[in-house]
Amino acid sequence: MSAVGKLEQAGHHVGESVEQVVDETHAQVAHAETTTGLDHRKLVMWVFIASETIFFAALMATYLVYRGKTPYEEGVGLLDLNVASLNTFILLASSLTMVMSLQAIENKKKGRMIVFLILTTILGLAFLGGQAYEYGKLLQEGISLDTNLFGATFFVLTGFHGSHVAIGVLWIIMLIIRALRGGISEHNHLSVELGGLYWHFVDLVWVVLFTIIYLI
Repeated sequence: MSAVGKLEQAGHHVGESVEQVVDETHAQVAHAETTTGLDHRKLVMWVFIASETIFFAALMATYLVYRGKTPYEEGVGLLDLNVASLNTFILLASSLTMVMSLQAIENKKKGRMIVFLILTTILGLAFLGGQAYEYGKLLQEGISLDTNLFGATFFVLTGFHGSHVAIGVLWIIMLIIRALRGGISEHNHLSVELGGLYWHFVDLVWVVLFTIIYLI
């Protein structure tokens, strides 16, 4: 076989190999995506967020309905706007650090991502600490879950949200551990993106809660 023939044969084999890789890649993408073009894991997260939004909306509506049935000085008047405002700032800051962690890994800066995830965890824990502090003050004033309608709706609504923050903190801690073990990279960081979606949802819910509980 001539040199030209050998080159043509080699080129043919290379072409077949490239086509095979492309086909396998397309198959993997098709498996990971739904008919909407969205990764199935993202779709599950959006469905979860939608369902949780309905639960929160129902709790908020209940709070607004029963809020006025408790005297001001035995309910809303006992809330600490300063603590709630600080908590709001903390949670908004945690959203920023979460965004920066995702940007860091997308820019191949894994160490920077871990730092921002740690900061997000600290801010999340600080928020929970602020919430616990306010609960303690209300309990000292004699307001608890079974004191009156305000206490029942307030503790259920904010407690439900607080449990979501706690879950988010645990999620981020697991992301940090996974990153330290090499399970997250610039090519494999969907878990960070999903964690960010959940965390931003929790933060957005708090902004709404802060408005209807402390400002209206």
